[in-house]
Amino acid sequence: MAALSDKLADAYQNARPRYPIDWFTKLAARTGQHKLAWDVGTGNGQAAIGLAEYFEKVVATDINEAQLKRAVKHERISYHHTPKELSEDKMVALVGGDNSVDLIVAAQAVHYFDLQPFYNIAKRVLRKEGGLIAVWVYNDLVISPEVDAIMKRLVDSTFPYRTPVMNLAFDGYKTMPFPFQSIGMGSEGKPIQLDIPHKLSLKGFVGFLRSWQPAMKAKERGVELVTEDLINQFEDAWGDDDDVKDIFYKAHMIVGKLSSADIERHRKRFESNCVVTKLKDSNNSAVIASVTAAAFAGVAAYCAYSARKNT
Repeated sequence: MAALSDKLADAYQNARPRYPIDWFTKLAARTGQHKLAWDVGTGNGQAAIGLAEYFEKVVATDINEAQLKRAVKHERISYHHTPKELSEDKMVALVGGDNSVDLIVAAQAVHYFDLQPFYNIAKRVLRKEGGLIAVWVYNDLVISPEVDAIMKRLVDSTFPYRTPVMNLAFDGYKTMPFPFQSIGMGSEGKPIQLDIPHKLSLKGFVGFLRSWQPAMKAKERGVELVTEDLINQFEDAWGDDDDVKDIFYKAHMIVGKLSSADIERHRKRFESNCVVTKLKDSNNSAVIASVTAAAFAGVAAYCAYSARKNT
């Protein structure tokens, strides 16, 4: 996601909806444990706050410092700036180590990521048994027939300025790779559709338009799509300027877990990296501990701890 100025970051925060708490209730109910969640691309923390209701610790990361400055503080949430050049190993260690995360959430964010490196990290940190990854995007909003008609014309006008990344969002993640096993809450090519209720003022709506990524991309190319004339049209269609409307953002979600093949691949990775662990007994002699399939979870946790300790 492009870096936002302080002013646009404020507009972004004011216009974006709070995700329904029942989403987090359902996701938490499907995870094996509730020790650690990772909100990746947290923005100003809308999803992190929901996760904090169900998980002992939430690690929330973002590349955009302007957003993190406005993140909602919570005793169970730790926010971290993660610049693009951060290595895979350092990101894994920052999040919590291999085989440590019960739930990964990317809310309105994953289409901005370099997907293959992100999925590699996700598969490393995700708890091999009972861990879930959930991604969602909202790509449309329903306000009123009058406002929606103008909005459709604006959306259509963004087509020449959309990046492939933006098209993933506009398409509701139907064309986005998602290499995880379905748990019945959407799958690659078939996200589930959900509504996000929200209240929005005319001022908040205009703020949404000015901080909207397609409009910002067009502006970078010298084209102003959110013109004063367009804003006047929205004002006329809105009605009373002070009217706060009940609206819906149209959302699309996919939830998955590691496949058996992924778990086996990571088991072998641990075997090759931690085949021999030297422990000291009371006589200072070395005891050789071989990694076996039965001991995978325990050794994985030990190796993750060692990696964090030595980072």
